[in-house]
This record gives sequence, structure tokens and C-alpha cells, in this order.
Amino acid sequence: QPEYLCYYFGKYKNKGKDKMPSMEELRKKYETVVGLEVHAQLKTKSKIFAPDGTDFGQEQNTEISAITLGMPGVLPVLNKECVNMGILTGLALNCSIPHRCKFDRKQYFYADLPKGYQISQYDEPICVNGYIDIQGKRIGITRAHLEEDAGKLVHAGASGIADSKYSLVDLNRAGTPLLEIVSEPDMRSSDEARAYMEELRTILRYIGVCDGNLEEGSMRCDANISVRPIGQKEFGTRAEIKNVNSFRALQRAIEYEVDRQIEILEEGGKVIQETRLWDDNYGETRSMRGKEDAHDYRYFPEPDLMPLEISDEWVNSIREKMPELPAQKRARYQELGLSEYDANVIVEQMETALFYDKVLELGADAKIANNFLMKEVTAHLKKEHITINETKMTTDSFAELVGLVAKGTISNNIGKQIIMTLMTDGGSAKEIVEKQGLSTISDEGALKAIVEKIVADNPAQVEQYRGGRDKLFGFFVGQAMKATQGKADPQLLNKLLKDALNG
Repeated sequence: QPEYLCYYFGKYKNKGKDKMPSMEELRKKYETVVGLEVHAQLKTKSKIFAPDGTDFGQEQNTEISAITLGMPGVLPVLNKECVNMGILTGLALNCSIPHRCKFDRKQYFYADLPKGYQISQYDEPICVNGYIDIQGKRIGITRAHLEEDAGKLVHAGASGIADSKYSLVDLNRAGTPLLEIVSEPDMRSSDEARAYMEELRTILRYIGVCDGNLEEGSMRCDANISVRPIGQKEFGTRAEIKNVNSFRALQRAIEYEVDRQIEILEEGGKVIQETRLWDDNYGETRSMRGKEDAHDYRYFPEPDLMPLEISDEWVNSIREKMPELPAQKRARYQELGLSEYDANVIVEQMETALFYDKVLELGADAKIANNFLMKEVTAHLKKEHITINETKMTTDSFAELVGLVAKGTISNNIGKQIIMTLMTDGGSAKEIVEKQGLSTISDEGALKAIVEKIVADNPAQVEQYRGGRDKLFGFFVGQAMKATQGKADPQLLNKLLKDALNG
């Protein structure tokens, strides 16, 4: 980046160096250390301490009440479903669930924090000591705690935060239940951080506690980033990057911040502990304020909420309802014969994975179904920017199609044509085959006549094939499929062609 080039050019020219070290070379001297604090909005119908609604996109400042605003005389009432979702998440993240947790007041001023404090959990959170496995590496989870969200500031009058002329306050989000999931500083690159956040999002979506919609802010991330010289055990001074709301932005923010800190250290300076904002329009972090420590928030136990006792029976009742987790689903798919890559792709698309499971329950062949999903279905969904549930294809019609291919009633090529019809127009695969006469031609006599004509019409290719050009066999298959409109039985056709060409 220009500022690096100016600095290094001046520094090394004065020392008589012929070559300036690139940032890529300097990065090799340092180790990146990343820990993430992910805020996930829980999918409850009402807020964590008030009956207000939580629907996204409502008219500004309409989903609020006297409780959310902290008016005199009001008292918070804990939403039990938030606790259930907190326990469920903890179990999915391999956490321990303490028998007791409590709520605390966290004091700070934000323009969109109506009470002037946030009800959160400090020293006794609902979940502790968990982990997630990514890319063959275990990332520790320090804790996950329940808290209420703040409102939202809308920076207006310009294209980016830095150029904003004024800000508007929308308090609809205030009081929305959050689960803050705090990782250990175990990630060593922006790629690992992205993989961790993607896997966490997938888990939260599968267990149904958060929709994971980063664009709407229902899942946000604060990244704690530091660098240290290779081989140094002590962590460097970290900077916290607030409210990163996309996977791409997370990677870009980490990479920018790492380079910024390396530049400071190479200049002989010191990185200061601070909170910074990520400006996606300019592609840079900007200083927001000095980073607070816990004592700066003046935590004390929330006087209007009793500590919560969580029994083993309560935890076990939720454990029994735990759905299949993404890692378990990937392993099961690979046992069915899917590749690791295919299993990962399907699991990442939750709607597709649940659709696939229902198709398997109907007795469909796992590999044939997977082939259609990975190719024709995925291509169509990407092109139309929709999920599989938004097509007109049902699990019954898809399973029926897979069955027709598996039995040899239709060829795979015909199946590709039909599946497009099912997704755009719906209907029954069997009825489409019968109506359009698409059944596989398995009559040996009829296929033999077609093969003999192809061999007679292409003497030059026959001579070359018999002379050792085995790859020409594909040419003859293509001619036969063209003549039969793709309806020839592949196995029978191959046999007849080999007999005719080798005879």
C-alpha cells in the first residue's frame, strides 16, 4: 500500500539498501494471533427481558416498550426460551453448562443504548470451556453468555462512516437477545478466522437458534488481532475491530490490521490497545476509542434478576432434542460414499442438506442424488440466487427421478433434462417420462441396427479406431446417443459398439 512504500523507500534508501523489503517478506517475521467475539441474535419472537417483537425490518422505533427503554419503575423479566437456546448452543459447541449463572449490569454510554447500561453476564456465564474443530485444528471457546443487544446507529449523509454528516438512532434492535460466543486466541490467519466463523454460523443455523444473516446484522463479529515476532511466547498488544458483518470483511479487516501493526513495530513504535472500526468502503480500520478493560465497565450483579439455577435434568432434556450437527452430517455423508468436498458443499447449504436427507429417507440412491445436487441443482440455484426450497421441485419428485435413473428406466442425460423441468415447472418425473417418451431404449435389436448404421457411415473413423486410436470410441458413443436422443441404454450400447468395432 502507498503508505508502506513511502516509509520503506525513505528508510532503506537512506541506509543505502538496494532493495526494499516487501510487506509479504515482513509478514514472515511475525505471527498473527486472532480471537473472535461473535454476537448471534437468538431467534425468539420476543426480546430477552421484554415482550416487544424482534422482527427485522419494521418501521424505525416501533418495536420498543417502556421496559426496553428502561423507564422508571419497570422491571426486566427473563425470556426462558433464551436460556433454552443458550444451553442448546453450549452443548453444540462442546461447552460445559454450569449449574448457576447470573446477570450483571455493564455500564457504558452509547447513543443507541437507551438505559445507559447493558444487562449481560460477566463472571458467571451460561456456557464455558468449549471448542470447534476446523481444518483439522481445534479452536477453543472460552465462554458464551447471554445479553441484550443495543439499538442501531444509521450513519447518514455520505457513502462511508468517515464521511458521515450525522447519525440517526433506531431502537428496534435494543433488547433483542444475544449470545456472545468468545473464542480463545487460537487462530493464526484470516483464513482460519473465516473458517471458524463459517463453521460457527453453520452450527447455529442447524440447531435453529440464529438465522446467521450477516447482512441484516443478526450475526456480527468483533475481532481481536495482534502480532508477535516468530518464536515469541508472549502475545502482542491487541486491537479490537468492532462489528464486522461479512466473511469477506472479516478477512480484509484482519489482513489490513496485521499489516498496520507490523508497520508500527518495524518503525520502532508500539501498538496501543484500542477499539477500531472497519470501514469497508475505504478498506481500512479507523481508531474509535481506547480499549476498555473489565473494570472500566463497573460491572455489578443485576439487582432486578435472581441468579439462575440450571439443573442436570434441564440440560439433559435439551440434549435429547439436539439435531444432527454439521460435523456429524458430513461424516455420515462420507460413509454413504460422498467425497469430503461434496459432503462439505452440501452441508454448507442447510436447505439443500435437509432436502437431501428427506430424499434419502425416501430410498433414493445417495450417489446419484448427490451428483444431481452438486451439478445441475447447484448451478441453477446459483444462477437464480435462490435456495432449493424456492424451486418447484419436491423431495418426492426428486426421489422419483433418482429412482428412474438408478433402475435404468431413463439415462443420466435424460435425468439432467427432467430435473431442470422439475425445478422450474414442478410435476412428476415419471409422468414427464411417459408423456414425452423418454424411457431408455433397451431393445437390443433396435440398438444393434443403429450401431451398424453408425459403423457403416463412418468408415474412416472405424479404420482409425481399429488402428489403435481407442479414444475414438467416445465419438461413436456420441453418434449413437445423438441418434437415440440420449435414450440408449448406456451399458447395452457400449457392448454393442465394442462388438461391432472389434468384429
